[in-house]
Amino acid sequence: MNFPGHAHELTFSCYHGYKLLSKNRTRQWFVEALERARRKHDLHLWAYVIMPEHAHVVLVPQRTDYEMSRILQSIKQPVGRRAIHLLRKRNPEWLERLTVRPPCGRMEHHFWQDGGGYDRNLISMKALLASVQYVHANPVRRGLVAWPTDWKWSSARWYEGESDVKLEMDATVPMLMV
Repeated sequence: MNFPGHAHELTFSCYHGYKLLSKNRTRQWFVEALERARRKHDLHLWAYVIMPEHAHVVLVPQRTDYEMSRILQSIKQPVGRRAIHLLRKRNPEWLERLTVRPPCGRMEHHFWQDGGGYDRNLISMKALLASVQYVHANPVRRGLVAWPTDWKWSSARWYEGESDVKLEMDATVPMLMV
């Protein structure tokens, strides 16, 4: 739901759970797309994590009139297009796994799972804290790292004051524990 002032916890997954975000190159594309979407749609970014087969983002649109579908499109579409383009050139055999042939007959390639993904409005500080902690703990729960700050593709490092971060969070973000 698009309610001005509400934070949104977003989750979107790669097609069929494939680990399409497992390469640093693709993760960097995601970071770049998220930064462009932030500027284009006037978003405050509060947390993110890029996992091998999905991503979580916590953001707050600053405009009173916004469409989450357009924000999601601005984040997801550039990543998918770049990845499909690269697969066409370097690994067309693998591209077949991402091929969908709808009834209309036009062949499509899907990087992301169909639909908008998960979008939850965060209306309380308690929910916001829980969401940011959940996002940052993802790589630890999966056994990818021992501590949230060990995962370079997350905002957890920013919250700990690390200088080597992929994406800065907004200064208006409530200072939360990781």
